[in-house]
Amino acid sequence: MAGQPKVPFYLAVGCVVLGLIGFAMFRADVFAPKGKQDQPNDIIDPKQLGGGGDELKPGAVEAHDDSSVTTLKEYTFKPSEKLPPVKGIAAYKPLADNTVRFALNVWAGWAPIIHANNGFKPAKIWKGSDGKDFKVELVLIDNPIEMRDAYAAGDVQIGWATLDMMPLFVDGFVDSSGTPKDSRVMPRVFQQIDWSNGGDGIVVRDTIKTVTDLRGKSIALAENSPSHYFLLNMLVAGGIQPGEVKLNFTGTAFEAAAAFNADKNIAAAVSWAPDIYKLSEVKGNRLLVSTGTANKLIADVWFARADFAHDHPPIIEGLVRGIFDSMAALKQDAEKQKVSELMAAGYGLPPADALGMLGDAHSTNWAENHQFFKNQNNPTNFARVWNQAYYLYRSIRQVKNQPVPFDQVMDFTVIDKLGADDKYRSQTDESVVQFVPKTTTEVRGAEEILTNTVVIHFYPNSFEIFKKVTKDQDGKTLEVDYDPKAKFVVEEIAKLAGQFGNARIIIEGHTDGSMRGKIPDHMVKELSESRANAVKQSLVQQFKLDQNKFNVQGFGWEHPADSTDPQNHAKNRRVEVKIYTAEAE
Repeated sequence: MAGQPKVPFYLAVGCVVLGLIGFAMFRADVFAPKGKQDQPNDIIDPKQLGGGGDELKPGAVEAHDDSSVTTLKEYTFKPSEKLPPVKGIAAYKPLADNTVRFALNVWAGWAPIIHANNGFKPAKIWKGSDGKDFKVELVLIDNPIEMRDAYAAGDVQIGWATLDMMPLFVDGFVDSSGTPKDSRVMPRVFQQIDWSNGGDGIVVRDTIKTVTDLRGKSIALAENSPSHYFLLNMLVAGGIQPGEVKLNFTGTAFEAAAAFNADKNIAAAVSWAPDIYKLSEVKGNRLLVSTGTANKLIADVWFARADFAHDHPPIIEGLVRGIFDSMAALKQDAEKQKVSELMAAGYGLPPADALGMLGDAHSTNWAENHQFFKNQNNPTNFARVWNQAYYLYRSIRQVKNQPVPFDQVMDFTVIDKLGADDKYRSQTDESVVQFVPKTTTEVRGAEEILTNTVVIHFYPNSFEIFKKVTKDQDGKTLEVDYDPKAKFVVEEIAKLAGQFGNARIIIEGHTDGSMRGKIPDHMVKELSESRANAVKQSLVQQFKLDQNKFNVQGFGWEHPADSTDPQNHAKNRRVEVKIYTAEAE
């Protein structure tokens, strides 16, 4: 019949849907088959949940709308589970026709290597640092467990991950003491590919104003994935322990979005674009936070097997150089158009969708890699991300063995070597956001994301953070820090500020009320503001953060930490760090 869709139309639609399903799984969102449960959690039939049924309810005014704002409509909750054991470990397969097998997933961040390789097939000739030729086959393995097992078996020499996922992988490669079971498969990370830049986020009901409001609420997400890591970071930064929320695990991030859309009892979902943005436009929902604001939280990397890296350093260097060179080339619109077509062919997506993906990731050039691997004062460097991931996953018992030190995985030898080449050394950090000065009132006009409360013990009537005092010990007079934990507290604030690279921060100073009625209020406010400013200056000077990112305000004793216990002086002597979106919505 004229005007009716033809068979090819339905085939095209089917391909798009399948591609989008694969698109969701790039972030380790289908991590594990059933395993041992730490806590029982029955499988729930979605139709038994409020709002999840398809039948027309008695008295309903409108029939159910089959259209959906989410990529998927169906979802299933699953019990908490750890990663399954590695299936088997073997030497890497010989390089057929000198071809390296490089695993990747459906993700915008891989655009540079797809561009550098002119697609997925091993056709282009690469050059190693020794001048010898090699080829690259890009192998799409979206499921992270399948990728890990192919890597361990030697079927691929290069693996993909977000850095926060790697402690989960590595835990399967070591014994209880953290010693490798087989050193051949221990990963070596040579290059950061990107920072997630809006691809991940948390969508909530509009009654949830800040992260603190999630306490006691139900949240849908994919376990053991960047979604999980993202949420754990937000909860801890907002003063909430994971046990204070109800986690509803789904198989994929898109299923989490579907569950949130179907069940109004779920207060939040950690998911991925485009679902988080489509859901936030639905009346009654809002986007709480995304990696567009927390733009230095989720880092994508590639890693090589230790045995392969040992045997083929020229190939490793050739890969790093080629990827960096394509990052530079992809600044041109024509090259973006070209790579979107290559991505579409490899991922099974329409070229327009592939082109639209590119904005979800910020490619990290040599200068940004140098900051990530080498700058010890970078609050979001490799070591801090690695240690944070281990800490969070050990705290919820998803990692059982002793941690592997970051420097046994990180390898900056190629980054160091390329620093001698002006082509790379001349690059600048393009991830830094330049802030213009704003008043505190203007900043408060934007959306608050979370409040992080920290305690620095200041010397009475002093705003010096690292105040030295003397004490007698064993007949000797020693000079010691008044608050020995102060430097660690400042580092934690810096890490939070670094993770929220595209957010503004207000540092609030508070004092106790022990001198209430004895001195003027304005003197206490001045002291508390001086203390807040001292924290700001320490962040700016030590970690080279933009001073315009921070505003300070002193409240004196006006706002006790606990209104039911206003005389708790220890609680009241504190600094609060409030994170705001960069602009009012």
